[in-house]
Amino acid sequence: MTATAESTQRTDGKPTIVLVHGAFADASSWNGVIERLQHQGYTVVAPANPLRGVGADSAYLASVVNQLDGPVLLAGHSYGGAVITNAATDAPNVVGLVYVAAFAPDTDERLGDVAATSKDSLLGTAQVQRTYPTGQGGDTAPEFLVDPKRFQEVFAADLPAEQAAVMAATQRPVAAAAFSDVSGPPAWKTLPSWAVVATADKAAGSDIVRSMAQRAGADIVEVEGSHVIMVSQPQAVADLIVKAAGAVRPSDR
Repeated sequence: MTATAESTQRTDGKPTIVLVHGAFADASSWNGVIERLQHQGYTVVAPANPLRGVGADSAYLASVVNQLDGPVLLAGHSYGGAVITNAATDAPNVVGLVYVAAFAPDTDERLGDVAATSKDSLLGTAQVQRTYPTGQGGDTAPEFLVDPKRFQEVFAADLPAEQAAVMAATQRPVAAAAFSDVSGPPAWKTLPSWAVVATADKAAGSDIVRSMAQRAGADIVEVEGSHVIMVSQPQAVADLIVKAAGAVRPSDR
């Protein structure tokens, strides 16, 4: 199954839905949601998020979106929420934002500072630091991954141990810049937004996700589950995305 795909049965007026994964994950984390959206005739794209920092990743996503025809609904998971928040300001065809267990930062906020205030998150105690080459001579920079021994506890507590172990083995490390980059003017101040709050989120933290969604004025749905709610509860996530897509369709306004 491909994680990046387009439906051949696109219906006029429907936005293209772009799904952006977060840190320690890849686009396949959206597979269950993609299947359900395609079944309803949506064009879906799930690009690879570089995970090199808010600035770089947002620029990459804006480039992807600007090369798509017609209106786009952006959905971001976890760190992907910070990416869509920034990318949408440089992509005029974005018509709405969906936050899935995701950060929705405001101007000048750093995710590292925000995450440190969560009482629900265990992520800070479960990260392992490594380095990667920056491409500038022999220079390296720090990146982080989740300790595989704690991946299920922190990231995917409502998934079977075998499935969580596979996700831990295939996780993609995120550069430290993702937590230290300063966020720019947020697109949620000018675009309608929706949010899924996972009630047992021990990675981003249910408390932080909820407070950010409330600040953004998002239409919020709370779903019982872990941080990877789009894996454990794909129907609930797909339902909210479809609701958002219907709300931003020109014919429905």
